[in-house]
Amino acid sequence: MANVSNKSGSNGATATDVSEQLETLRADIGQLTQIIADFGKAKGEDAIAATRHAAESARGKVADQAETARIHALELQDQANDFVQKQPATALGIAAGLGFLVGFLGSRK
Repeated sequence: MANVSNKSGSNGATATDVSEQLETLRADIGQLTQIIADFGKAKGEDAIAATRHAAESARGKVADQAETARIHALELQDQANDFVQKQPATALGIAAGLGFLVGFLGSRK
């Protein structure tokens, strides 16, 4: 490293001036580092908030789909009940046939 004297150069800067400027530069870099850290933290919080919003939106959509499926299942149940009331012999035959088929498939190994 070059030797530094406290004498003024041609522009009037001394080693003390340079040292003070370096300290100012260090302080500015420290502040800049803090600003960048705060910015990164804010962006991280924004990402977390966006993720939470997306999760809540997905949860709402799933709840809507579940409600739609429940309503559809109830409609199918009502249709099956109506069919059994209107045609009990046919419903009994279908139930017996399905029972036989399930029993046959279940007994095979």
